[in-house]
Amino acid sequence: MWCLRHAESANVITGTAGVVPAAPLTEHGRHQALAAARLLADEPITRIYSSTAVRARQTAEHLAALPELTVTAMPELNEVGIGEHEGTNDPAVRARTAEVLHAWIVKQDLDQRVSDGETGHDVLARMTATFATIATAHPGETVAVVGHVASLTVTLARLCALGSKVWGTPLPHARPFLVEWDGHAWHCPAWPDGHCAPLAPGVK
Repeated sequence: MWCLRHAESANVITGTAGVVPAAPLTEHGRHQALAAARLLADEPITRIYSSTAVRARQTAEHLAALPELTVTAMPELNEVGIGEHEGTNDPAVRARTAEVLHAWIVKQDLDQRVSDGETGHDVLARMTATFATIATAHPGETVAVVGHVASLTVTLARLCALGSKVWGTPLPHARPFLVEWDGHAWHCPAWPDGHCAPLAPGVK
């Protein structure tokens, strides 16, 4: 499975926090998505999954354009929800969001949340179940999953036993990395911050 954060989008430029479902890619983001598509062009990808957010779907559509693949949007792959603060530009809320993510990833305290938003337990439950659903639907196949920085990082840090190593080096935009399911456990042979091995094309 090739995973990647969506390409650069308008909410990143404006500092808008939350799921922000309608934020589109920037012009730079479109170029990033095309570069990711070229990188994965020779991979035997059979299906592309993305969150339902516009920025993730637009990234996925760029990936699907070259081999003409189907994109399936799944709300379970959406970014971490922050409840009543959804869509805010308030620096205090963004600081609290970073604090909560630190608690989830570094301190393993999944009870924390931003206001009335999701707990780490909520995010892990929906994301883990979705990864399992995708893996079950594509045994022996290679798929791509386009998601978001916080929900992907929190989930894969736990599933791949990466722990706090991923903290402080957020996933870059539109940089594919490998996540493998061996039938028993998830593995991350390639994390784009350099903690794991370099990208190795041809591995699911």
